[in-house]
Amino acid sequence: MSKRVLIVGAGYAGIEAALYLNRKARREDLDICLVDKNPYHTLLTELHEVAANRQDEESVRIPLREIFRDTKVRWTTDEIVSFDFDHNRAVGQREIYDYDYCIIAIGSSPAFYGINGLKEHAFTLWSFDDAVKIREHIRDCFMKARTEKDPEERKRLLTFVVGGAGFTGVEMVGELAIWVKSLCRENNIDRKDVRLVLLDLLDRVLPVLDQKNSAKSHRYMTKRLGIEIMLETNIQEMKADEVLTSRGLIGTRTMIWCAGVCCNEDASDVSISRVGGARRFAVNEYCQTEKTNVYAIGDCGALADENGRPYAAMVENAIQSGEGAAANILRDIHGEEPKKVEVKFHGTMVCIGNYFAVSEIMGKRLPSWLSVIMKIMINAHYLFEIMGLRGPARYLKSELVDRKQEKRFLARHYSPKMQAWWVMPLRMFLGAYWLYEGIVKATQGWFANPKLAEFLGMARNYELSADAVSSASAGGLRLDDIIRINIKLFDFRIGEATQMLDGTAVGTDIFTRLDLLRFGNFSLVPWIIEGWALHSQGWEMFFQIAITLAEIIVGLMLIGGAFTFVAGIGSFALLAMFTTSTGLYMHSWWMIFASIVCMGGAGRAFGMDNYLIPWYTRVWESWYKNRKLKLFFPRKRR
Repeated sequence: MSKRVLIVGAGYAGIEAALYLNRKARREDLDICLVDKNPYHTLLTELHEVAANRQDEESVRIPLREIFRDTKVRWTTDEIVSFDFDHNRAVGQREIYDYDYCIIAIGSSPAFYGINGLKEHAFTLWSFDDAVKIREHIRDCFMKARTEKDPEERKRLLTFVVGGAGFTGVEMVGELAIWVKSLCRENNIDRKDVRLVLLDLLDRVLPVLDQKNSAKSHRYMTKRLGIEIMLETNIQEMKADEVLTSRGLIGTRTMIWCAGVCCNEDASDVSISRVGGARRFAVNEYCQTEKTNVYAIGDCGALADENGRPYAAMVENAIQSGEGAAANILRDIHGEEPKKVEVKFHGTMVCIGNYFAVSEIMGKRLPSWLSVIMKIMINAHYLFEIMGLRGPARYLKSELVDRKQEKRFLARHYSPKMQAWWVMPLRMFLGAYWLYEGIVKATQGWFANPKLAEFLGMARNYELSADAVSSASAGGLRLDDIIRINIKLFDFRIGEATQMLDGTAVGTDIFTRLDLLRFGNFSLVPWIIEGWALHSQGWEMFFQIAITLAEIIVGLMLIGGAFTFVAGIGSFALLAMFTTSTGLYMHSWWMIFASIVCMGGAGRAFGMDNYLIPWYTRVWESWYKNRKLKLFFPRKRR
């Protein structure tokens, strides 16, 4: 009889637990069911980008059907209203779910700490709907302020308060400071009329980071972004149009609350012991609750470190506790002892706007530009884990190309899009050119007789005949430099090549050549050619057949539009090989730039990539999630 595992919640922890069970339980008869009230997974760490109009809202929610495609995880949209732990049953609004093991991964909710009016009047940033609501409200405030006659009301409309100087609050106010510049221009409002306030009860921003990173972030927000930071400030009461703090009254129509979380309020009726002020479920070192077949993971589980302190509500905790709980369920099924779940935090990073970030990775402080790159890489890696190749591609496109906020000079030029069918003629012409070159070599006997030395204009090491020496002395090339840059690492030349015959010039052409690692009489590429390609007749035949086949294959791939990114790289590699050996003549320079263009998805229009790339992505994703090769998939119903 199959074992039934019920996972409640499709956050970071629930998704990781489901995928881990699917990946590791290939041979077990296991029924995995995931239930969530939404049909999508939300990237909570990126909500501030939607709230401040940096990204489209669809960039932060991933449909569950895409995550669990080609897996044995069953997911359903439902809301669990009660648990019957004595009978291993969860009751949803739509149906009842029986289980042998239950993983509760319902996440957390904002904590309001009993502050009067805060829950009723403040905006929270803890869900997809929250982010969209904040974005539309901020845009509406500027539109109203544009025509507002009452100066006090206009001031309230243009005052934005963010409560909490932790990760979420700092990222939110940083993104908002960038968006405000565009909103002011769109609504003809002076930036000086807009007030951005960051409040916190503690004595410094980002208290989790060290003093230097905290101070660095504080300076950037105040000096570069114009944010007013009020520390050691307590919020006493919130009303519809004002915030009462320990430092006085702030008139505002917008308070965004980002200061702390507690166990999800939907779990208030769950009969499991709670611990701490956040009211998280009490669990042992194996993520088990007092009900041994019920596990609590992520933000709702109070998994503790060796000192007995619950781990912080962070993504790394959610992912690692999800994997640990799933692994212990499999151990229990196999009759093995559970293993202690240990969470290892590798570092933290915070982006403040588009171009500034601070981070501490493995105890090291990274420079701002590297911190930004690390943040992008970590997000891309996570999406790769849950979606395969589609995840990073979608994220990078959204982050680097489709960003909605104001773009700097470079971004304004690399982000515009062009329809792929415009470059289809260039792709096919480049492919036809390579195919022609390969066929010509084949008809000239490159598959039958040694031709490479003659093509390269070099003598063979294994056969230096009198005829070859005579031919070399009778004619050749006279090279006259036009531009030459020689810095040892490379020797780059653009020059005029004149074909000489018996001392008479018979033709000229402009060429370019790149010698790599030239030191005195040594040059890397000629050394490789003489030491490898022309070392013996067998090696010469191998290399010239490989070149001919490469030209034919690249040509066919480009003509058919099949894996054109790989074909573009292959075309560029062939041209690089010719540039560093024989030199590349002016009539072929266009091929370098055409190769680069073809790497940008040229095969998706009137090409096989329109079918091959989705198929290959699905094959790879299916193998990655199930560790089983599958080449054929049912067609989608239209």
